[in-house]
Amino acid sequence: MIKVTVLYPNSEGARFDADHYLNVHMPMAIAAFGDQLRGVTVDFGLAGGAPGAPAPFRTICTFLFDSVEVFNELFTAHAGALLADVPNYTDIQMVIQVGEVVLSQ
Repeated sequence: MIKVTVLYPNSEGARFDADHYLNVHMPMAIAAFGDQLRGVTVDFGLAGGAPGAPAPFRTICTFLFDSVEVFNELFTAHAGALLADVPNYTDIQMVIQVGEVVLSQ
C-alpha cells in the first residue's frame, strides 16, 4: 500500500478556498481515481506542535493506492483536469510525497 500526501504549506496571505477544495476538487479527484482509490483524508491545520504556534500546513490530503504504478497510471490520465483546477482554490505551491505505508492501525 502506498500513500500519496499532498501538502499545502501555511503562509501569511496565501489563498485557499476550502469550500471549492472540498466540494469541487476532491469529488473530481475521487471520481478520477475511481475504485483504485483505497482511501482518502483531508485535514485543515489548526496549530503547530508548540502552544500558540501556527500550523505548518494549511491543508494536508492523503490518498491510498495499492502501488506507485497504479497511482502513476491514474494521475497521468487525469493530471490535466486536476492540475487545471488548482488555481480555482489556491495560490499555494503544493508539495507531494509518495510513501510506502509500513504501519497502519
